[in-house]
Amino acid sequence: MSEIRYAVVDPSSGELVREYENHTDEQLLEAVGRAHEAFRSWGRHGSVADRATLVRRVAELHTERREELAAIINREMGKPLQNALFEVDFSAAIYAYYADNAAAFLADQTLPLLSGEGSAVVRREPLGVLLGIMPWNFPAYQVARFAGPNLAAGNTILLKHAPQCPESAAALEAIFRDAGFPDGAYLNVYATNDQVEAVIADPRVQGVSLTGSERAGAAVAEIAGRHLKKVVLELGGSDPVIVLSTDDLAATVDDAIQARISLNNGQACTAGKRMIVHESLYDDFVSEFTSRMLATEPSPLSSEAAAERLEQQVADAVSHGARLATEGERRGAWYPTGVLTGITPDDDAAKQELFGPVAMVFKVKDEDEAIEVANDTPYGLGSYVFTTDADQARRVAERIDAGMVIINGVYATGPEMPFGGIKRSGFGRELGPFGIDEFVNKKLIRTVK
Repeated sequence: MSEIRYAVVDPSSGELVREYENHTDEQLLEAVGRAHEAFRSWGRHGSVADRATLVRRVAELHTERREELAAIINREMGKPLQNALFEVDFSAAIYAYYADNAAAFLADQTLPLLSGEGSAVVRREPLGVLLGIMPWNFPAYQVARFAGPNLAAGNTILLKHAPQCPESAAALEAIFRDAGFPDGAYLNVYATNDQVEAVIADPRVQGVSLTGSERAGAAVAEIAGRHLKKVVLELGGSDPVIVLSTDDLAATVDDAIQARISLNNGQACTAGKRMIVHESLYDDFVSEFTSRMLATEPSPLSSEAAAERLEQQVADAVSHGARLATEGERRGAWYPTGVLTGITPDDDAAKQELFGPVAMVFKVKDEDEAIEVANDTPYGLGSYVFTTDADQARRVAERIDAGMVIINGVYATGPEMPFGGIKRSGFGRELGPFGIDEFVNKKLIRTVK
C-alpha cells in the first residue's frame, strides 16, 4: 500500500502550508487502547442523557468556532468561505439533532408476542470502538454524520481524516475534548493505509465507516470482511437530473446549475452530474444551461491532481465524439466550467463520475428512455426529477435505482433524512433514525415469566 502524507496545500496557489507527522504504530496502538477503555468505562455504562448533553456541547462549539473552522476548510480544500460556513452550521445542526432525539431513537422497543406469556424487548446497546475514514470534500460535515449518532449511542471513535485535511482533523478533536468527552471517546489518528488495515483487524474495533471513492470502499470492505467487522460505505455517485416537463425553464435550469456545481464546485458525491432532458425541452435547456454554467464564478478544485484527472476524463470523452462547451483552460487546480453533449450511453464517460464543474447532457424521447439512461450507471446514490405531472413524479421515483430521489428541487436534505445509496455507491445509511441504528446491538430480551 502507498504511504500517506498529511499536509495542508492551499489549492488556490499550490503553497505548502504545513505538514503533520504520521502516528507511529505505538501511538496508534495506544489510541485503540484508550478508545477501548473509554467505551468500557463510559460508553457502555453511561446514560443517553449524559451523552446527549456532550453532543449538544459539540454543536454549540461548532457554532462558536464557525469562522475558524470555515477558514481551515477553505485553506485545505478550496471551498469558498460562505460554503464552508454553511457546512459548519449544518454540522452543528446534525449534532443538535442527535442530542435532541437520541433518547427516543435508542429507547427500548417492545415486541408484541404472537403466542406465549411474558414480554419481548429489543434494547439498543453500543458496539464499542469504531473507525471512521473520512474524505476531504466535507471536512466537518462528514465527521458529524458519523460521530454525532455514534457518540450519542455510546460508541467511541477513532477518526482518520483525509490526508489533505489534517488541520480540520486536529480542530475537530479539540472540539470533542473541549466539549467534555472523556479521554479516548473521540481520537484523531494520522494513520497510513497499512495502519488502517491493522486497526480494522484489531479485535477491540467493532466496525468501520468510510466515505470516499469506490476503490477505497472496496479495499476497506475486503479487509473488514476478513475480520467480520460491520461496515457502512458511502461511495461515489453519478446522479441523474431528469427534466421531463417544466412550467418555468429558467427556474429548472437554476436548480440544475445548483445540483451540478453549488457544492464544492461539483466535487460532491450527490452532485447532479448527468442532465437527462426530454427532447421537447432539450435545445432550450442546453442553450440556457450552458450559458449559465460558463458564466459561473470560478473556484479551484481540491488539488492540482483532481483537476488533472477531470481534464483527462473530459479529453477522453471528446476524443470519442462528445462536444465540449467551455471557456478557458486548466491552470493548476483551477478548472473551467464545461458542458458535454453528444455523449451516447455506450461511451465510457457516461458511466464515469466527473468530480468537478463539468456536466453531461443527454436527450431522451420519453419517460421510459429517461429512466433507462438514468439507471445505466454502476452508481446509485441520489437523483433529481423535474416534472409538472405528480403521477409521473411518483412513477419515476419508484423506478430509479438510487438510495435517494428528490422531486422538483435539489439538495432538499436535513439531519432527519437518511443518506446513502445502492449498487457501487455503497450500503448502509447515515443521518435520521437510521444513522444511529447502524452500529448498535439490537439485543433481544425475552422474558417468559
